[in-house]
Amino acid sequence: MRLIVFDVDGTLVDSQHHIVAAQAVAFAAVGLAPPSRAAALSVVGLSLREAFRVLAGDDAPIDGLAEAYKDAWHQMRRQPAHEEPLFPGARESLARLAAVPGTLLGIATGKSRRGVAALLEAQGWAALFATIQTADDHPSKPDPSMLVAAMEETGAAPAMTAMIGDTSFDMAMAVAAGVRPLGVAWGYHPAAALLAAGATSVADSFEAVEAQLPRPADREAA
Repeated sequence: MRLIVFDVDGTLVDSQHHIVAAQAVAFAAVGLAPPSRAAALSVVGLSLREAFRVLAGDDAPIDGLAEAYKDAWHQMRRQPAHEEPLFPGARESLARLAAVPGTLLGIATGKSRRGVAALLEAQGWAALFATIQTADDHPSKPDPSMLVAAMEETGAAPAMTAMIGDTSFDMAMAVAAGVRPLGVAWGYHPAAALLAAGATSVADSFEAVEAQLPRPADREAA
C-alpha cells in the first residue's frame, strides 16, 4: 500500500489572502497590531496556538487570538463569494493518484477539522482521502504524530509513504516520521528552507511531484 499525504494551505489550496485577513481580524480583536504579510505566512503549517505564540510571544492572549481567528474564518466561509482556490494542477493530480491501484491519499494539516471539512465539501472531495489528520487532534508540526497516525490508520509503511508540503515544518515532520519529504515551490516557504529541513526534492508542478513518489520497487529496495 502506498500512502501519499498532502498538506493543505500553501500546497493544495492558495489561501494566503484569507489567512492574512483572518490574522488581522484576530490581532485587532485583542488590541494588538497585526503581523506583516511575510510574518503571517511564515507560520502557516503550525497549529493555530503555536502559530500565534511565534507571532505574538508567550505573553500574548493566545486563546483569544485563536478563537478570534477561527471566528473570522467562519464568517468568511459564510459569505456567498467565499472561495479557497486550488493551485494549478492540484485537482487533476489528486484524481490521477486516486485512480492508481494500491494508492491511498491522506491529509496532514495545521488547519482545523472544521476547516478541512468545509474544504472537502466545497471541492467534492469527501470520499477522496483515506486518512485526515488535523491540528485538533495532534501536536503542532513538525511533531511526527500526524504522519504516524496516518500510517497506523492505513497500514502503510514509512518506505511507501510520502509527505507533500510547502513549508519547512512539513519536511521536518516527514523526516521525523521516516517518510519521504517532498517539497513544492509554490507555497509559503522558499525552496532553500525546504531543502534545509530535509526535502529530497522541491517540485515546481504537481506532475514533478508525482515523478518523485515512492513506487513498489522502492519497497523492495528498502
